[in-house]
Amino acid sequence: MSTPAPPPGKANSSSDVATKYFDEAYRMCVHYLETLHAEDEHMKIVLKRFRECNDYNVPGGKKTRGLTAVRSMASFKEVPPNDIEYRIAGVVGWCLEWLQASFLVHDDIMDNSVTRRGKTCWYKQEDVGLVAVNDGLYLQSAVYTILRQFCRGQTWFRDVIDLFLEIQSNTIHGQALDLESSCPKEPMEVRLSLGRYKTIAKYKTSYYSFVLPVRCGLYMAGISSDEIHDLATKILLEMGHIFQVQDDFLDCFGDPTVTGKVGTDIEDNKCTWLVAKVLQIDNENILQILKENYGKSGQENVARVKQLYNDLSMVSVYKTYEEEAFDELERIIKQQNILKKEPFLNLLKLIYKRER
Repeated sequence: MSTPAPPPGKANSSSDVATKYFDEAYRMCVHYLETLHAEDEHMKIVLKRFRECNDYNVPGGKKTRGLTAVRSMASFKEVPPNDIEYRIAGVVGWCLEWLQASFLVHDDIMDNSVTRRGKTCWYKQEDVGLVAVNDGLYLQSAVYTILRQFCRGQTWFRDVIDLFLEIQSNTIHGQALDLESSCPKEPMEVRLSLGRYKTIAKYKTSYYSFVLPVRCGLYMAGISSDEIHDLATKILLEMGHIFQVQDDFLDCFGDPTVTGKVGTDIEDNKCTWLVAKVLQIDNENILQILKENYGKSGQENVARVKQLYNDLSMVSVYKTYEEEAFDELERIIKQQNILKKEPFLNLLKLIYKRER
């Protein structure tokens, strides 16, 4: 891939504007959520808890999804957005972050994770525990509460609501397949296959991380053509696949002080790109090593799998894949003439050789 330009927001005044309005929108959304049932004295303890839940789980990430929605809207519009359009786009962007937070809270419980975004997982906090299940449901409900309050009068409101609901459902199906694939109900060669992996990455990650924010931006810019949305979806699903492959690599080989989480994919028996690629090698010895060690929590088992990855030069295999995948997707984006190229190229550059 050609040398990446600065990611959106680094050297672009419109991106700086997007960030400004985006930050303001969070305070506006939280303030509204704190008014719900506030007239009932007994609800004060609940509102306090939910405020703590919001502040701990929602704004602490890279905010890529939320800002992508705002920047996409600004990029796809024929004329520069006004203040109101930026503010409303910021609200929609934060709804993406609320949805992401709800997924992560539940995901950490199901995966028995310890850290997230450089902090102890929410359910591991004192006085939280499995009450985090309800907190995750609250975070998810906040998405639609906020959209209804701030966006109901917009011409694109129904399209965006339908898109959120569709992609939320897709993600839940992807999460279910991910969990099923971690259980030894099927042969390892089936449940950890590359075909299975591609489906998990598509439904669990690509739709909500890439398709949802950009298509929200298209709708907010007044673009509802099926042809445009279909092509955008095709490109964004490919981008999401690359992103998930990166995530799998970082889980195994990344620096936890940079990624913000301790990787547990091997001991959790996850269907990852690394293990799926290794299982493509027709070798009984490799298969036996994986059957004896993959999905086991012992340090020696995890170390044996990582040693196998190193013996097979999987770091080099990954780097070759990453470069070739980026080059191919960059070529596809540049060759098509239906969509504006810049928003997609900027998003691709934003994740190029990422380390967290």
